[in-house]
Amino acid sequence: MYVKLLSASVLGVEGRFIEVEVDICSGLPQVSVVGLPDSAVRESVERVRAAIKNGGMKFPMDRITINLAPADLRKEGSAFDLAIAAGILCASGQVDPALLEQTLFIGELALNGSVRNVPGVLPMTELARSAGVRRVIVPEDAVEEARLITGVEVFGIRSLAQWTGGLVDSLDSDASRSETIGPAPERFGPAMDTPDGELDLADVIGQAQGKRALMIAASAMHNILFVGPPGTGKTMLCRRLPTIMPPLSGSESLMVTKIVSVSGKLGNGREGLIRRRPFRSPHHSISMAGLIGGGSIPKPGEVTLAHHGILFLDELAEFSRASLEALRQPIEDREVTIGRARGVCRFPARFLLAASMNPCPCGFAGGSPDDRPCTCSPLAIARYRARMSGPLADRLDLQVELPRQPVRLKERSSLSSEEARSLITEASERQQSRYAKYGIRWNSELQGSLLHTYAAAMMAADAEQLLHLVYEQLGLSYRAHDRILKVSRTIADLAGRETIRSEDVAEAVSYRCLDKNIEEAG
Repeated sequence: MYVKLLSASVLGVEGRFIEVEVDICSGLPQVSVVGLPDSAVRESVERVRAAIKNGGMKFPMDRITINLAPADLRKEGSAFDLAIAAGILCASGQVDPALLEQTLFIGELALNGSVRNVPGVLPMTELARSAGVRRVIVPEDAVEEARLITGVEVFGIRSLAQWTGGLVDSLDSDASRSETIGPAPERFGPAMDTPDGELDLADVIGQAQGKRALMIAASAMHNILFVGPPGTGKTMLCRRLPTIMPPLSGSESLMVTKIVSVSGKLGNGREGLIRRRPFRSPHHSISMAGLIGGGSIPKPGEVTLAHHGILFLDELAEFSRASLEALRQPIEDREVTIGRARGVCRFPARFLLAASMNPCPCGFAGGSPDDRPCTCSPLAIARYRARMSGPLADRLDLQVELPRQPVRLKERSSLSSEEARSLITEASERQQSRYAKYGIRWNSELQGSLLHTYAAAMMAADAEQLLHLVYEQLGLSYRAHDRILKVSRTIADLAGRETIRSEDVAEAVSYRCLDKNIEEAG
């Protein structure tokens, strides 16, 4: 007998349907799995065999052929176990296949018949909703995650025995359905739902310019770099970025939650979709594949886990040059494309890059005469700074020097994270309204004709002259010119103005310390 059921896998961060076809015919007892399965899928035969027997059902002693379609797509993982077991039970006449139409099966089987959770339940459930699939059967531990998607019925099961012992017969029962699941409303978690919620911008003493630059960066997702000696507050400022940024929108929340689900880090008991922008801070020893993504079967890296949030690289110059150079393409294209012989995966990577570094290996170059003297040779300083290439520095919108602060124990910032977030949210909403019909949200995403229309064409005459003068005197690239223009647009938005004034351009230029250092060195 032939039966076809529906399962799913994850390609990149999106779900993809996999049809599980099971055919049982007379012949020598044998189970064949075809359709480009990996080792975990081939081993599912033994898991399914033991699960069916230990669940009180009969595993057919016939020739069984299992095909996973489409046959040209590599299948990996254990999420097909439940669909394969259901297909065998249906094809052998132990379950009526008519009851399982329009049903998506997701789950791994243990040898005793219990159903285990798998990564990526959320994007697979969203795929079912978009395709009009009626119901989804998932492990009990994944029910809360699956119910974050509205418009599809979700059944959670603990074991095969529970499923065949009554759940199958109840799938078409309206009364049972209302008692068992009920459609879940769209749920969002709290806007500030991470352990860093106690951090506040007011904790940072002094560094007014650094705080101002941080607000500009948060207002439009501008990349930012802090340069200064040890202990000046570079890391403190960057770690407070999530506390001043507006919460994720509905579509952003869904995408961020899907990425966390695919990475297997969503956890049980999730109260709703993630609202707080992600903050990722990898160690400088991370590999390029860990930062960008990769593997024989591509997996998302830190730039994707930071999608719609912040990627913080502390001690930027300590990262390998290859890893830093690999960031150039994701910063520009806002996605990562990883090609393998088996196919191409695209991962989203719209993140705010926040970084910090010392001016030299010892950290004290360029200080005042009263500061601790630098012990590095000119060659050591040149090698240290060369770890970050000019093209990468060009892509950093804000480059801010943080000087050593005098000790004033009673001095405290008057601007809290909540107050800063209120101002930033207003500027963010202004941008969102302006670019609604273009499919972008931030000034940092402006390019081409949009950059001319909403930035260059809105400059006052003196502001335009100042930008041209700076471009010539500092020998800037045109990319740096455009980024100064975008930052000027954001500064005007923070002030509630449509016109870009000369003071906006002057402030944007003041946040290009690396360009000024190059000019001084020349």
